[in-house]
Amino acid sequence: MIEVFKEFTFEAAHHLAGNVPPGHPYSRLHGHSFKVEIFLRGEPDPKHGWVADFAEIDRHLQRLRGELDHNYLNDIEGLQVPTLENITRWIWNRLHDELPGLHRVLVRRGSCGEGCIYTGMAA
Repeated sequence: MIEVFKEFTFEAAHHLAGNVPPGHPYSRLHGHSFKVEIFLRGEPDPKHGWVADFAEIDRHLQRLRGELDHNYLNDIEGLQVPTLENITRWIWNRLHDELPGLHRVLVRRGSCGEGCIYTGMAA
């Protein structure tokens, strides 16, 4: 079994008001630099010698990045509560039908040393 990955970054704003106690720092509008890593698992195709075509992966990730980059995450359908956990699951759900072998999605928040990994079935 071989695992390949592709990463992309995006900048976005969000807040968690109504989901955290009053005065919590995340209740205020703020932004982050996000780094996303997409991992695919499988055996290399005998004809091409690869698990997945990186050009095809990139095509899907550029579309996804266009939806997220420099946007207000709370306004995106499915991200009304844009925690790392929900962002990671949202990305998985957007990609799992398009990228055979999708194994996990990792989202890191800027230079905070924080992140989330989602491995599993679509919601």
